[in-house]
Amino acid sequence: MHQSILSLTTHGQGTTEITHLVRDILRDSGLSTGTVNVFCQHTSCSLVLMENADPSARQDLEAYMSRLVPEDEPYFVHTAEGPDDMPSHIKMALTRTSETIPFADGRLLLGTWQGLFLWEHRDARHTRRLVVTVTGE
Repeated sequence: MHQSILSLTTHGQGTTEITHLVRDILRDSGLSTGTVNVFCQHTSCSLVLMENADPSARQDLEAYMSRLVPEDEPYFVHTAEGPDDMPSHIKMALTRTSETIPFADGRLLLGTWQGLFLWEHRDARHTRRLVVTVTGE
């Protein structure tokens, strides 16, 4: 087993591909077959496996989620940190805070067009921590 902490600074709402960072940790682990688990330690961002070839797929996903969970709704009570506070928590709850990816021969077994992304749901820049645990042989 090998474990690392990734610390990333986001630039506000949107997706940031982290596949290459997870690949680097897998390589450093020295393991050849097993699984990689990535866990996000926050309640206002999430992880998503998504197409990484055409950015318009992520733009459409982000736009859809913004329409599904809009900011500044009068019925939100949890707004201490601004109008994006409760919407960011709902977006996180509707998505995922961890992803598990198998690997073989030291390579992630992602599909041809798959990439792993950190999805920031807050408007402002944040530093996010991800725990990456590689288990295998």
